[in-house]
Amino acid sequence: MLLQFLGAARTVTGSMYLLSINKYKVLVECGLRQGNPQEEQENFADFPFAVSAIDAVVLSHAHLDHSGRIPLLIKRGYTGPIHAHHATRDLCDILFQDAGYINEKEAIWENKKRQRKNLPLLSPLYDRQDAQRAMTQFRSHPYQQNIPVVPGVTARFHDAGHILGSCIVELRLDDGADSRCLVFSGDLGHSGAPILRDPSKLQQADVVLMESTYGDRLHRSWDQTWDELRDIFLDSDIHKGNVLIPSFAIGRAQEVMYAFARHFDQWQMNKWRIFVDSPLAIQATEIYRKYAHLYDRETRALPDNGNGLFGLPNLHYAASAEQSMALNRFASGAIIIAGSGMCDGGRIKHHLKHNIWRRDCHVLIVGFQAQGTLGRRLVDGARHVRLWGETMQVNATIHTIGGFSAHADQLGLKNWLSEFKGNPLTVLVHGEPVAMDTLQGELRRALSLDIVQAEPDRTLDILRRTFI
Repeated sequence: MLLQFLGAARTVTGSMYLLSINKYKVLVECGLRQGNPQEEQENFADFPFAVSAIDAVVLSHAHLDHSGRIPLLIKRGYTGPIHAHHATRDLCDILFQDAGYINEKEAIWENKKRQRKNLPLLSPLYDRQDAQRAMTQFRSHPYQQNIPVVPGVTARFHDAGHILGSCIVELRLDDGADSRCLVFSGDLGHSGAPILRDPSKLQQADVVLMESTYGDRLHRSWDQTWDELRDIFLDSDIHKGNVLIPSFAIGRAQEVMYAFARHFDQWQMNKWRIFVDSPLAIQATEIYRKYAHLYDRETRALPDNGNGLFGLPNLHYAASAEQSMALNRFASGAIIIAGSGMCDGGRIKHHLKHNIWRRDCHVLIVGFQAQGTLGRRLVDGARHVRLWGETMQVNATIHTIGGFSAHADQLGLKNWLSEFKGNPLTVLVHGEPVAMDTLQGELRRALSLDIVQAEPDRTLDILRRTFI
């Protein structure tokens, strides 16, 4: 029983782990590297294994840093099943199509430049046809069902509370002589977050792979987060300009709309024109509506005001490019929710170009910003940024809403891990070095557990609990 760490080791993105048992190989996650251009270029590299040798893929959730290379895996010859939750399958469908479209457009743009320089033309990482083909290999399942993956491996999904359909993946392993239980946290949700249930708590495991994205910090409480947003929107000066909210289309956009609907009167949201400028977020919201049975008890108990869970009387959806460009006519009074969540692509970059230099503009950062992204540079206080080849001064006010996170913080991670009985070997993944180092020290101090960090390309012998 061997587990090789091929991604998200000492970094946040590019999740990928290769499980070998008997003669079978199971790929857990197949995510994109995200961040600076050099990291993203690594997505084009060959997979560090023979694609034909993979017997099955198990996927924790739909975010592209966990799922986004699946169409490429299939493009390069994988023909086996992809096991995921029902909602994850539906979200991957729209995410892969969106990514394929972006890949096609970026290849066209790059090839125009390469033609002028007489350089060889490039193919996209994968296109929409590849994305569509990938969906035929999904096998979707509910929570709490035993899933035969390959002989000797049975999976079971538990609610991770991160985004719709996100899973803690429990893998029961049996090589004929020994049996072990491997639990992968996936991305653990932030307890008390709106809409979804808190992460499920497990008690039995021999090895735990646990994310550590926010392992070095504590989130503000939800009450403090709501108070912070209330104060921002009730500040009279904010109405002099526009509010831009870079948002992940899946999860964060729905939480923002839910928060506006729930606090509509208290935050005087009726004074704004609110726009969701993201075809992907619009599609994802429909999927969220489809899976209302996955909402937490509080959300299911909310009365229907006639507009639905995400309904606002002054909410408008900008699906087309023409509708998006029309928003540039607004000099004030508009709240624009647009992707991408880290500001490195999508329509938010156009809105930043038209607003970031305005002193009356406000930018609300409501999600994690990876190193090397435009969003991270804004959070870190950059005074100038480049957009579409033009250097622009950052005069807008940047608000970092730290409590608005879909990830568990240090306390949440510690509380989740403390539920396990015995002393499972805990391997930290999905974290930048500072976050992982800090969390490792805190967990060793508070829980007296055997805590190690994943390192790229290292292999764990699950039976002996040692790296080889």
